[in-house]
Amino acid sequence: MKTKEIILSSLGIRLKNIFFKISEPEFQRIQEIRLRANQPVMIIKDGEFLFITANGHLSKNIEQAFRTEFRDLSDTLQMMSDYSIYAFEEEIRNGYITLPGGHRVGIVGKVIMEKGHIKTMRYIGGMNIRISHQIIGCGSKLLPYLLNERSIYHTLIISPPRCGKTTLLRDIIRQISNGIPPNFNGVTVGVVDERSEIAGCYQGIPQNDIGMRTDVLDCCPKVEGMRMLLRSMSPDVIAVDEIGKTEDIHAIEDAMNAGVKLICTVHGSSLLDIQRKPVLKELIEKKLFERMVILSYKNGPGTIENIIDAFSLKPIMRS
Repeated sequence: MKTKEIILSSLGIRLKNIFFKISEPEFQRIQEIRLRANQPVMIIKDGEFLFITANGHLSKNIEQAFRTEFRDLSDTLQMMSDYSIYAFEEEIRNGYITLPGGHRVGIVGKVIMEKGHIKTMRYIGGMNIRISHQIIGCGSKLLPYLLNERSIYHTLIISPPRCGKTTLLRDIIRQISNGIPPNFNGVTVGVVDERSEIAGCYQGIPQNDIGMRTDVLDCCPKVEGMRMLLRSMSPDVIAVDEIGKTEDIHAIEDAMNAGVKLICTVHGSSLLDIQRKPVLKELIEKKLFERMVILSYKNGPGTIENIIDAFSLKPIMRS
């Protein structure tokens, strides 16, 4: 199914009728659809916030915006869960649902607690539909700086939100898993996909192309996942998204000590920015990573601002 068909099939009837009117080329440029009870529907397209009208037009004029009602959210949740919310309770408890195609829907509402733990969520008040855009080949420009003969450098990708770090990570995984002619044979890659964003698994099956030698632990916490992969799958490379906790660093060290290469991402706007955070500062000072890639939105998502040699902290490529 095409992206538009998947999203339309997941929306309540009123929203479906509106989004159906958007042309296919314009729909492909949408990154997020934000639905909040009694508020205008907001669209992020090409990095810009827009509203949608009842006629399916995208506009900057809030006066023309279609407003989401509580019933729209309820109907949409029923469609996304195939009228079996109970079957998706585990995902809802974690704050999101993954759709076919790897599209992720963040959910907020009334949290129900039981014995100190989140049991589920009810009275859904908002949704953020993040549309997955796999860009085949987007990592090709970067890879020559990350490859070390028949292996890959320990790599940290630093990026602000919405700058394409997960899309870039996904393509790097795909290429090193399949192999890069003529000199780089494919390697076994283990992916810990804590929020189902890299592989975009639906019922355990990756919806994105992540290569033929890639194994995925879906919806698994990073620390436990890295250690599970080390014990069971003998990966050459482990890839994880959005590190930043002390326990993440310890698990990374365990993997590196086992001879496994790491490719990780972290939120930040610059090297200086992540050095302000104690845990990440320790990571830099220990020189656990060999290459650091800094992304921005300067020329659109995935703009490579800088590639830094982690030992000398000197750039080896600038945009």
